[in-house]
Amino acid sequence: MTASFLAPPMRDREQRHRRLVLGGVGALVLLSLSPIFGHHLSARVDAVVIGQDHLWGMCLIALHLLVAPIHTLFHALLVAGVAYAIWDRGRAWLRVRRALAWLPGSETAESHPGLDISIRRAGLTASQVRVVDGLPNPAFTAGFLRPTVFICRTLPEMLSTEELTAVLQHEARHVRRRDPLRLSLLRFLGCTLFWIPAFRRLAADVADETEIAADDAAARDNPLALASAILALAQWRDTSRRSSSTRLMTGDVTGLVSASDRRAAGAFDTLLERRIRRLAGESAPVATRLTRRSLLGAALTLGLVWGSGVIVAHPMPGMAHSAGEAHCEHGKASVWSHLFCLRDAVRSASGAVECPHGHSG
Repeated sequence: MTASFLAPPMRDREQRHRRLVLGGVGALVLLSLSPIFGHHLSARVDAVVIGQDHLWGMCLIALHLLVAPIHTLFHALLVAGVAYAIWDRGRAWLRVRRALAWLPGSETAESHPGLDISIRRAGLTASQVRVVDGLPNPAFTAGFLRPTVFICRTLPEMLSTEELTAVLQHEARHVRRRDPLRLSLLRFLGCTLFWIPAFRRLAADVADETEIAADDAAARDNPLALASAILALAQWRDTSRRSSSTRLMTGDVTGLVSASDRRAAGAFDTLLERRIRRLAGESAPVATRLTRRSLLGAALTLGLVWGSGVIVAHPMPGMAHSAGEAHCEHGKASVWSHLFCLRDAVRSASGAVECPHGHSG
């Protein structure tokens, strides 16, 4: 959705940023998973390296034996990551369900006639909006399969009709796109790839862009009303402090103003400042949560994943050698001493022997 209230350079900069973030998420998923089990699914990978037992002076069979434990470790990390992701998302689902069931005084918006105008303008129905006492977050959307907007009972008293409509339009965008479910699936991937911290940072960037997209949907008619509402709600103070509803705000729902935004209301954090400035029609920095350290860690990890995956795709003796093909002989030396082969250690085709490490126990 194009934000007409933004200057063209700002729109272009944001679109480039979103493409890079989404491309980075897809690239990390593909680059981290394909080398782990890709060669197990296709015989074409083996066909490329069959018979290629030496790379310059390096013995690929010895290298295979050295990196095989690393490749096995990545298999174990992937299995552990999937188990951790299932546990984390299952816990989140239970937490949201229990917290919503314990919310005090929850009732549908049908019993609040004053909300009708704002709800209709937002494109919601009264059954999709629930009014609750003492929320830690004044407005948010929760529910993976049937997303529902929750607002605090005192919210209509704090905001004007235009501001309340903008808030509900923001949440309506989350409802239409099922953002709680989409972000939960993204967090599932983040937990699965916990050994690549850069992925979680990219996932946080995606969550930021989700809020920006909801702002754009709510700001088509009156962006300043939404900016005013965000500023007002950034100063929100929870009066109930219920532990169950407070735990609900830990990333399992989407809200107009997050807990971190409220803590940063005195000195605006990057995202909150960006949201306010862009709604006011100003140029705002488009930042990422990625750091040089996280990118370096991702590069090193992917290097290990791909290096081990490619080397382990090399078949061991017994599968690799055709009749008469030469290989090297180092007696029963260790794998490390067999890693580099001298030219005079390579036998002729007539005296070929298999790599001694191929039968090591």
